[in-house]
Amino acid sequence: MKQSYGSYAVQLQKAAGLADDGTEIVSVFQGQFLREPDRYRAVLITGSPTMVTDLVEWSERTAAWLRRAAEHKLPMFGVCYGHQLLSHAFGGKVGYNPAGRVAGTMTVKKHAVAVDEHLLHEMPESFAAHMLHSQVVLEPPPGATVLASSPMDPHHMLRLAPNIFSAQFHPEFTSDFVKAHLVYYTDVYSKCGIDTAAMCEQVSETPQSAALLRRFLHLHA
Repeated sequence: MKQSYGSYAVQLQKAAGLADDGTEIVSVFQGQFLREPDRYRAVLITGSPTMVTDLVEWSERTAAWLRRAAEHKLPMFGVCYGHQLLSHAFGGKVGYNPAGRVAGTMTVKKHAVAVDEHLLHEMPESFAAHMLHSQVVLEPPPGATVLASSPMDPHHMLRLAPNIFSAQFHPEFTSDFVKAHLVYYTDVYSKCGIDTAAMCEQVSETPQSAALLRRFLHLHA
């Protein structure tokens, strides 16, 4: 999978339209350290196979860095694990989704409060997005605004500060990647009661969510 489509970070970089010479990928899970927040124009926080609730050292260290970055008013956008880690860092509650494991393409619906959010001005009221996750934000942090929900997650997209956002869905994933993932992990999903063949048939293109990262960087970085 990684050889064919690239790492989470590489997929995120491509979706955001960032060139190699304008991007620094920091693999915190491999022991790499972020520089001081003022050395960055913006930060994108990727997904991860690790669970936020595992409270592993590199994850907790990164959560502390995110709090410092927020104090510096650094623009940040978290995806999936990044979405959960931001909420965890700022005092929210993360855990396994009571609705179960989520996979495939689903509909995300904007909330009325999102009408004043510039990041979502070009998004329709409902849009398709790719999702692959087990944990979610159970309780958003104090002061966070819930911008959108999905059928299996009421806190699917958050605004945590004027220039800090997060989404449970994956704007960086392509339809081909999601289908390949579902096929590759068929046995795993079958144990969760998910019919990957049926899910693959429902996978669709997600142009609106795919454009979100570029719009975020245009507005805030």
